[in-house]
Amino acid sequence: MKPTILMAPRMPARLVARLQERYEVLGPMSHPRPAALPAGAEAARALLTVGTWKTDAALIEALPNLGLIACYGTGNEGVERAAARARGIMVSNAADANATSVAEFAMGLMLASARQIGAAERFARAGRWQGNAIERMATVPGLAGRKLGIFGLGAIGQRIAVRAAAFDMTIGYHNRSPRPELPYQYHASLLELAEWADILMVSVRASGETRHAIDARILRALGPDGHLVNISRGIAVDEAALIEALESGTIAGAALDVYEHEPAIPDRLKALENVVLTPHIAANAESAQVAQQELLLANLEAFFAGRPLLSPVAL
Repeated sequence: MKPTILMAPRMPARLVARLQERYEVLGPMSHPRPAALPAGAEAARALLTVGTWKTDAALIEALPNLGLIACYGTGNEGVERAAARARGIMVSNAADANATSVAEFAMGLMLASARQIGAAERFARAGRWQGNAIERMATVPGLAGRKLGIFGLGAIGQRIAVRAAAFDMTIGYHNRSPRPELPYQYHASLLELAEWADILMVSVRASGETRHAIDARILRALGPDGHLVNISRGIAVDEAALIEALESGTIAGAALDVYEHEPAIPDRLKALENVVLTPHIAANAESAQVAQQELLLANLEAFFAGRPLLSPVAL
């Protein structure tokens, strides 16, 4: 008899097909609350979810046989860790499986914002370009020689730093603790990093501690020539404060792949010319998706075989 697992949000079709070969797969759920649990969910030994879905104590308690919460991506902020820990439930995630893909995309967003690629495309599409001798876009600083401040120098942040160094940028970072083995300038606070940086890259792990870490004070410190790039989670940025900063010229621009209340993007944000918006696709490279799926399958296999998880999350 196949073990029963519960798929909370809908997963990629390729992954679902492979899961169904080995497990009795229930779901997806219409919303992450006990009332949406499908028939037979009480037998589920593993719950497949994503970090942005709320896996709270009520949902955990409604699954009496649950032993593993397996997060498809790297984020696990939606999991109520205390509730999982109290039940002895293990949690896994995708570790650094998508780190290269996200770092690549982060560089694209940084270029798009700092070099005004989106504005340039709109300029060209509108037929305003009649040759550079007539009307041309204003010049902007290049990336060479500029200071990139990375908030969160984990697997993704480190890959961004390596790529930014190839653009001849100076790299600084703020982390929970210094990384003396890495050749980048450590800043003891996020405020100090923002004051130093020309471009502030948010790649920190989302948590209660980092909620609204990027607030009005940090944006003022970044300054009128500064750019903000967020490929972390939307909750790391106070979205209302960011909109005010963009509208008022407190900062020069921003590039966002994540939002505070996904999938909603505020109309005021969409109306701005100095922001680049993408729909949470930094990890959408084929290589990253395959790696995430293989790791999730491997964690499930290890769990049901009684072996240690490949990418456990500390609770």
